Amino acid sequence: MDNKEIKRIPANNVRLLRAKKRFSQEAIAELAGIGQNQVSEIENERSNPSLETIVKIANSLETQVFELFKP
Repeated sequence: MDNKEIKRIPANNVRLLRAKKRFSQEAIAELAGIGQNQVSEIENERSNPSLETIVKIANSLETQVFELFKP
């Protein structure tokens, strides 16, 4: 797995899970206690979020962390 895939998989999963729940980036950011810009950067593969941020996003999406990394 290369660096692009490492960013692409969670980016796609965050976007898909967020859309499935019909949440905006702003809603996820508020629930996770992070900035909306940070959610956007993660979804657009421009950010390497910390483990703490990944956990916050998973919690806001009501899912397990490993679900964000499933190909």
